[in-house]
Amino acid sequence: MRVFGIQGSQVQAWPSQGSETALPEAMPEQGFLWLAFSRSHFEQHLPAIQASLQQLTGQSLVDLHVSDLLNGQLPSRYDFTSHYDLLVFRRLAQHTGTAPRHSETKTPHAPGKRPGPPILQRIDTSPVGFAVFERVLLSVHPDDCAVREAYASRLLNATGDKALNVDPRSAGARGIPLSPADMMLRIVSQMVDAYLDLRRELSRQLDHWQAELLHPRARFRRWDALLQARLALHQLEDLCDDQHTAMLNWNETLDDWVVSEDPAALREHELLRVRCRDVLEHIDRVVHHVRRLEHNTETAVQMHFNAQGNRTNDIMRTLTALTAIFLPLNLIAAVFGMNFEFMPWLHTASAFWWTLGGMGTIATTMGLVFWRKRYLARSGG
Repeated sequence: MRVFGIQGSQVQAWPSQGSETALPEAMPEQGFLWLAFSRSHFEQHLPAIQASLQQLTGQSLVDLHVSDLLNGQLPSRYDFTSHYDLLVFRRLAQHTGTAPRHSETKTPHAPGKRPGPPILQRIDTSPVGFAVFERVLLSVHPDDCAVREAYASRLLNATGDKALNVDPRSAGARGIPLSPADMMLRIVSQMVDAYLDLRRELSRQLDHWQAELLHPRARFRRWDALLQARLALHQLEDLCDDQHTAMLNWNETLDDWVVSEDPAALREHELLRVRCRDVLEHIDRVVHHVRRLEHNTETAVQMHFNAQGNRTNDIMRTLTALTAIFLPLNLIAAVFGMNFEFMPWLHTASAFWWTLGGMGTIATTMGLVFWRKRYLARSGG
């Protein structure tokens, strides 16, 4: 569990009691609190967390929303109450506990299992839940979540974990959120950007398969792995669509917020809208990239079968031309193989050589004609 107090340009980590971080008992005079829990810790200490939320905000989490935060298979979704907004966002991040990239691709797999690209297997899509109160942000992360630790380190690095006398209006520009909603959008943006960083390696691995599919002399055998890769891309596309819908629903609720006429409040609300649109644009880029990979893979498969069909046509055309060349030769041999007593040239001394020369002339002439018509030539490429 991590607890932070954010006041303007100051970020303060909550003190620990033994091995556990103490839950705050009161709100600070200014700013807001960030309560970050792992899913297992949130489940074990749920009564104490609910009591702390009741004391801090005057409202605890609804039972259905608690179930959503504890559900490790829930798709991205958005819901709200009169006191807080709930957002569940499935992250697109890389597993941190796996072997190094190069060694992982060389590790032999178990017999009978032909997995897809390792990069698709290392993508973690565990959900992260947010409950956004007016002055409290509660987040529930998977155990050992790198997103939580990375953003906590970013907050502490932004201030050096010390109180700085800086104009609070410049806090947002220095990477310090201005409100719980702003912090939630920053964490979500970091999760989406983590997938954008994986695009190059994902594209390189799928491009390798596409090159193998289109190689004229290669025999592609990993059809089961290719099927798994396509299924994984379909799942990623569905996941991104859920993310886009959840963020779009949350963006629409910003229009219903009651904002005071204070210029600082209006500017903060406008920044929320800008940051939300930026997250939506990043999700659109992810969806576009996944769809492009799906399209490229599908095109490569179709081109592979078209190339195989062209090779089959070339083979059949060559065999047909050879059959046509030997057909008159078989006819001549069949004629002279008849068991008639009286046949022209049958008892002539030079008949064999004249017949053999005629058969060779016919075969050579037909071969040249077929070669000129490119019946015996291989297709280019």
